[in-house]
Amino acid sequence: MERHFELELEKLNKRLNKMGNLVAAQVHMAMTALIECNSDMAAEIIEHDNEVDELDVKIDKLCQRIFALTQPVATDLRLIMASLKMNNDLERMGDHAVGIAKRIESLTDYKDIILELHINEIASKTDLLVKDVVNIITSRNTVLVKDIFESANQIKENAQSASSRIIVEMTKKSAVVVVATNLMLILTQMERIAGYAMNVAESMVFLVEGRIVKHSKLFREDSELPE
Repeated sequence: MERHFELELEKLNKRLNKMGNLVAAQVHMAMTALIECNSDMAAEIIEHDNEVDELDVKIDKLCQRIFALTQPVATDLRLIMASLKMNNDLERMGDHAVGIAKRIESLTDYKDIILELHINEIASKTDLLVKDVVNIITSRNTVLVKDIFESANQIKENAQSASSRIIVEMTKKSAVVVVATNLMLILTQMERIAGYAMNVAESMVFLVEGRIVKHSKLFREDSELPE
């Protein structure tokens, strides 16, 4: 029974790592498609969305099975609890990547606006952020958590600033309302990806250190965290 339990935990770790890599690939393609206004790449993201959904269900069912057949304690219990939370957050990140992809076709003639508003830079930062999230899932190195929080907060600030500029432009040029609305929705989805990245970082602190970190402000104020 003990050997079976260890194999199930190993399977859970592998599936969680796979989930992270799948979502990171989705986000990378979505950000690249956005920067390049590549509707073909966007269509490919949408087409493969079911891969993340299927793995999401498999991870949930595996966690339920481990709970049902064993009585995990301490570190093993934290792994299962954190995996359930991270799996959900990663799946939501993938959903937002697909949401961004669905709006790219309407932007193919507006690449200059994306550059002017520095949305390409926000997209690149979002891509790097998700790669850092996958890194922390595989390495369990909580030293990286602080960087994830800082990057996520910067993405949120930059996205909100770009949205404010778009609102100003919408009041001046009614002809750009449709494209402006799509850009604002994309910026909101990048903000949410950043938010879910912070959630994963919090879950990793819980998994590795057994500490519950619910808010980024509290996290930054914790003097025990490495600089």
